[in-house]
Amino acid sequence: MPVNETLSTYSDWCYGAATLIYVFAMIGYAIEQAFTRTAKKSEVAVLVGAGGPEVDTPDGGPAYGRVEAGAGRSRAERAGRVAVALTALGVALHLGSLVLRGVATQRAPWGNMYEYGMATMLVAVIGWLVLMRKFDVRRMGVFVLTPVVILMFLGGTVLYTEAAPVQPALQSYWLVVHVSAAIISSGLLLIPGVFSLLYLAKVRHDADQSRFARLGPKLPDADTLDRLAYRTTIFAFPIYTFGIICGAIWAEAAWGRFWGWDPKETVAFVAWVVYAGYLHSRATAGWRGSRAAVINSVAFAVVVFNLFFINLVVSGLHSYAGG
Repeated sequence: MPVNETLSTYSDWCYGAATLIYVFAMIGYAIEQAFTRTAKKSEVAVLVGAGGPEVDTPDGGPAYGRVEAGAGRSRAERAGRVAVALTALGVALHLGSLVLRGVATQRAPWGNMYEYGMATMLVAVIGWLVLMRKFDVRRMGVFVLTPVVILMFLGGTVLYTEAAPVQPALQSYWLVVHVSAAIISSGLLLIPGVFSLLYLAKVRHDADQSRFARLGPKLPDADTLDRLAYRTTIFAFPIYTFGIICGAIWAEAAWGRFWGWDPKETVAFVAWVVYAGYLHSRATAGWRGSRAAVINSVAFAVVVFNLFFINLVVSGLHSYAGG
């Protein structure tokens, strides 16, 4: 089926524009993160007692709050609000890029590494917007968008692939089911990966004030980071499991076996085991905290390793998706 080159070009333009807008949003989040003064819990209690606004946390308890200069919004908060608006605009362009790519090729727009990365980062940013609406974590946007921008830049340069029909091996309805599950879960798992790394930085700062001296005080409390990482992971993990199961069914239909220990299958299974270990450790009192955060960080590192190194370097039955 011929490719609509015009729509493909528009898709590329939207992708580049979305990446640039995410950069500006990241700068806005960074400004808010850097210049917002943070009050300790005791100060928040005094402010609330004097009629100041309460700050919600995932568990409904007290948290660090922002101390604004004057009655109006501070410049730092305005920068954060602009960053959210830019993020939403970036998502609209990002989604437009993915849709245009699909219409141009008349197929699901995740048949190669460029398209897969595009879709995965879109899920990550949408997940972040949803999380910001529920919890007071906006200033952490700089840490979430930084890997998104880096991966999108790599996708648009190193991994870019011209719009074209997929290879015969991928011409199956399982491309929609299996790969979409992998995209959704991988995109969502980026967020708890970042939270767990920030948790470790926060704990390090609390234990040794000389480390992360500027970053630590501006982060949410460690318990909030831990809960957010756990709740996001526990939502994404069943989707990841479903994706692996669908992949096994597709493998049986395409290659005559459910599991063949192909490099990508093996590393995906290793990531699943590590995430299962994280959820188990997080539910076990003796392994909460730093140990669980380290396991979650390792799990996300395995997912990224599987996405790039296995797809691009190691030869296997999934190598056709590397182009």
